Amino acid sequence: MADKRDYYEVLGVPKTATADELKKAYRKLAKQYHPDLHPDDKECEAKFKEVNEAYEVLSNEEKRAKYDQFGHAAFDPSMGGGGAGGFSGFGGFSDVGDIFESFFGGGFGGGSRRSANPNAPRRGNDIESNINLDFMEACKGKQAEIKVRHMENCPECGGTGAAAGTSPTTCSQCGGRGTVTVQQRSFLGQMTVQKPCPKCGGKGKVVETPCKKCSGSGRVRNTVDKKVNIPAGVDDGSVIRVPGGGDQGINGGPSGDLMLNVSVRPDPIFERDGYDIWTEIPITFAQAVLGDEIVVPTIDGKVKYNVPKGTQSGTVFRLRDRGVQRCQQSGRGDHYVKVSVEIPRDLTKEQEQELREFDAAMSGKNYQKRQSFFDKLKEKFK
Repeated sequence: MADKRDYYEVLGVPKTATADELKKAYRKLAKQYHPDLHPDDKECEAKFKEVNEAYEVLSNEEKRAKYDQFGHAAFDPSMGGGGAGGFSGFGGFSDVGDIFESFFGGGFGGGSRRSANPNAPRRGNDIESNINLDFMEACKGKQAEIKVRHMENCPECGGTGAAAGTSPTTCSQCGGRGTVTVQQRSFLGQMTVQKPCPKCGGKGKVVETPCKKCSGSGRVRNTVDKKVNIPAGVDDGSVIRVPGGGDQGINGGPSGDLMLNVSVRPDPIFERDGYDIWTEIPITFAQAVLGDEIVVPTIDGKVKYNVPKGTQSGTVFRLRDRGVQRCQQSGRGDHYVKVSVEIPRDLTKEQEQELREFDAAMSGKNYQKRQSFFDKLKEKFK
């Protein structure tokens, strides 16, 4: 785990960062390293995955607490964590209780410790996958079918690892316990500790004739088609958890989860800000001056809107509840329409003359901002 960067360092936030600060930092970095913006860039792809991994842990209160206490070891199975927050590093002890057991013959509180059953059901690992969505698919949601590579029990041996017609036998060295007792020297002196059995690898059973398909591991990696419900309102950089979509459990244990990283393609008309939608609509000079009924495209279709007389370029109108459905919540965002007055080009001489006559006929009171500006200018330099 030494090559992994600190999750807080990855997101560029302090350890005291709030949930909102984490989310803001995550969104910024996810967009910065998004694969769609950097096709075939392996470095950006790796950083994108690193950012998602960091946010997936720190955005979860329980996982964040374990990470703050144990670091990356909290989620490393080889360190005794297995995603449950365990740790090691005390001279080969799996946890602090092993030290007390070696001294006093029992665990905390004086009770006897039982060796874990090496063949007990174990939950499968969580896995990651990516999905690309169109802008409207993200807004409206959909049922998607994706291909997922995960670990599952070998279909030929049923997960036993033994060839057809054979079965695993109890390990003669550990008697099926999966662990052996050894003497080990440490800074505290010589101690009696338990280690995984070197013959069976801690499984308690030995496969004499391995299955050819899985080479005796009992597990194979397979690609499966999976239907996933994408909720309405997901945004670029979102992570969707699909329960049971990860690696199949071991010894009958439950499957892990699938963490689906969402990438949303930008839209040429709509721009999204959270659950709000923004659109810029060009209008003519006459429409701005006289007012007019215009057609505004929304994610639900076209909507008519009356532009009032004297509308200025850059004015923003709000269409309530015309934005994006809040993800797995009630209510919607709004749709904001920014109008820009389009200035005509390539006028004929007759049109230019008419425009000059029109401008000359306008009194100062018709251009309040212009008149106010020059009044201030006169006051400044008088």
